Amino acid sequence: MTPVLEISGVSKRFGDNLANDDISLLLNEGEIVALLGENGAGKTTLMSILFGHYVADAGHILIHGRELPPGKPREAIRAGVGMVHQHFSLAPNLTVLENIMTGTQKLWAWRSETSAARKKLLAISDRFGLKVSPDARLGDLSVGEQQRVEILKALFNDARILILDEPTAVLTNIEAERLFSTLKEMARHGLSVIFISHKLDEVMAAADRIVVLRGGKMVAERRASETSKAELAELMVGRRVSRPVREPSTPGAVVLEAAGISVRIGGVDRLKNTSFRLREGEVLGIIGVSGNGQAALAALLSGTQSRTAGDLILFGQPVGNLVVADIVAAHIGRIPEDRNREGAIGEMAIWENTVLERLSTFSSRGLVDRKAGIAFAREIIDAFDVRGGNPQNRTRLLSGGNMQKLILGRNLHQRPRILIAAQPARGLDEGAVAAVHTRILKARRQGTAVLLISEDLDEVIALADRIQAIVGGRLSPPVDAQHVDARRLGLMMAGDWSDTTGEAEDAI
Repeated sequence: MTPVLEISGVSKRFGDNLANDDISLLLNEGEIVALLGENGAGKTTLMSILFGHYVADAGHILIHGRELPPGKPREAIRAGVGMVHQHFSLAPNLTVLENIMTGTQKLWAWRSETSAARKKLLAISDRFGLKVSPDARLGDLSVGEQQRVEILKALFNDARILILDEPTAVLTNIEAERLFSTLKEMARHGLSVIFISHKLDEVMAAADRIVVLRGGKMVAERRASETSKAELAELMVGRRVSRPVREPSTPGAVVLEAAGISVRIGGVDRLKNTSFRLREGEVLGIIGVSGNGQAALAALLSGTQSRTAGDLILFGQPVGNLVVADIVAAHIGRIPEDRNREGAIGEMAIWENTVLERLSTFSSRGLVDRKAGIAFAREIIDAFDVRGGNPQNRTRLLSGGNMQKLILGRNLHQRPRILIAAQPARGLDEGAVAAVHTRILKARRQGTAVLLISEDLDEVIALADRIQAIVGGRLSPPVDAQHVDARRLGLMMAGDWSDTTGEAEDAI
């Protein structure tokens, strides 16, 4: 096989955190390599060095035998490297073609080469099966379609080495299968692919070779055909990983009830006549395909969205439209779906994010007690294993998984009466998923009522006592989690609720 990329002895430090420690690896032409590791293992840092976003402290990178100048993304693009980030860098108000052409022409060009660009885009789209209309407005596309645009943009710039950072973090299972089918077709055409992941199923199914990072070091390299999920999980975390098991319990009184709730956003009904009951010491799972009203439900219960109809009863008392201050005062914890946009402010220090919603507890006469805030942050960092978490570091320096653990710790440390958990394990590695699930079940044992909103069937089956499916803004009757399997939940997510009506009253 012909090597197209050689990373040799790369190291990178952020303050006291050694993110990459003397890492070397090869990528061959037409090969798909998975970069596997825990959250914070150094995967994204290594690929950011390759793409020129970061400059390595030591080591060098060769592409087709030529050294790549460090810290220059434009040089990486010219050398044939394309990178699709986990959080897309596209303009929602522009068309697909406009997004793809952005940055490809000189500002002083006499005329736009739109016609030639359209022809090239359609040829690439046909060749790799990445169908999307050049004239579609990006904001009107699904998340999966937007990811196609990111890939097309890299290919439009003549990428021969494609890097994808957590490519399925925001995709449904069907979209993920389509993506990896496309990547395999690209590899057959000679494109070389590195994709960052922590999902063992997709790594085993899609990769030719797997490189495992742990604590910034490269600890293993395996052919996908010669390893197993169990071995990879142990290599990732350095120990055997097992997820917690939900124990039987007897839920207490109803603490939150929604009756006929409707929410309209931008003239569209996101929730329609939605009803549920949530009790002390139980997990109520809301399962559904993305875009069916989960975000509106989470926003409503987190105090950031008003309802247009229906009644909301909190701890036995009818309440109006909630605001964030009401939520905090009522000891309701919130794990938002988008940790970067809604869960934390990246430019603020870790300790500032931990106290942000409880400033009155950590302030006197308008002045924040910095020492107490830092001490509180350290408690959360230690208790929830937030790695790389110096309380005074900027929060954006944390990996996605460690940021999620910080948000979880900030909410669970005070033992909330209710926890609204939206996609709590999205983007987490196997070890972090087990840790998050353990914490949620511990909160349940301590009497916290948990509303779990998830698109992960296995997660909902593992954690929930009762389950309701959300389809088109409507909630199915609840079913007992002990009596459902993935197949039945799949039917419920598709709108088939014929087998749920008899269970509704018993489950409530």
